[in-house]
Amino acid sequence: MATYPRKKKRLGQFKFGSVLFSTTLSLFIVGLFGVILIQAKGLTSMIRENIEMQVFLDKNLSETELEALETNLKNRPFVLRKADSVVFRFISDEEAAQTFIESTGEDFTQFLEDNPLRDSFVFTLAEEFQTSEQIEQISQEIQSAPGVFEVSYMTDLVDSINKNLLKISLVMGGFILILVITVVMLINNTIRLALFSQRFLIRSMQLVGATRGFIRKPFLIRAWVFGMIAGLVASLILFGLISYTRTAIEGFALLQNEELLLILFGVLIVSGGILSFFSTLRAVNKYLNMSLDELY
Repeated sequence: MATYPRKKKRLGQFKFGSVLFSTTLSLFIVGLFGVILIQAKGLTSMIRENIEMQVFLDKNLSETELEALETNLKNRPFVLRKADSVVFRFISDEEAAQTFIESTGEDFTQFLEDNPLRDSFVFTLAEEFQTSEQIEQISQEIQSAPGVFEVSYMTDLVDSINKNLLKISLVMGGFILILVITVVMLINNTIRLALFSQRFLIRSMQLVGATRGFIRKPFLIRAWVFGMIAGLVASLILFGLISYTRTAIEGFALLQNEELLLILFGVLIVSGGILSFFSTLRAVNKYLNMSLDELY
């Protein structure tokens, strides 16, 4: 009966498939949650763009006074800027009257000789100025400007948005903490189990005089490479999923932030290598410090 020699184990080798699959799955879950956070940030920005401030003007202002006041407001830092343009518009008293008639169905011009509505400027507040205290300060500052009759904004909307976003941030932060701890433990245990079959080879190399650095080096190199590959594969899967979702769900692309997505993919690739590296270092050091009896 023919016998075949068993394949010798090389130092630094461990089960490539199981480690790559587990690490990729862990990083994919983290990346998916990161994509959700990016989407949530985009949705938050869209919600905050509904926070507007309306500045009602005095009657019978001259064109020069209107232009001076408009220029002054447009150049203020609290006005939202998108694509190098300010989110700012002028509403005349005639336009305001027409909007009122269309929305209510009542034409007050039939029994009022004078239009009681006023010209106004409407602008969106920049996100960094959307706390209740800052908005109140901005309102008082604009109110004191010449030509301004009244400043109006939705106080309840601002408070509601800020409170709800704070609650959501706390919940998401807790999920992130739990997820990160779970992923680190999963990758660490996967690599430790993968290296379990090499514990005797590690001990043998140590007994013949190999230094700790010599023994650790091939394991750490492979772990770093495997982790980077796992991060790359996870990023590619996420990219494919995002691309499909863009075509399948209308408006999904509006929530995208290309820069943040690229940063997320880079973090996944680098963190895959780092987590695998230190998990392997910990596992190898554990077997190097074990006595021969403990290996069995």
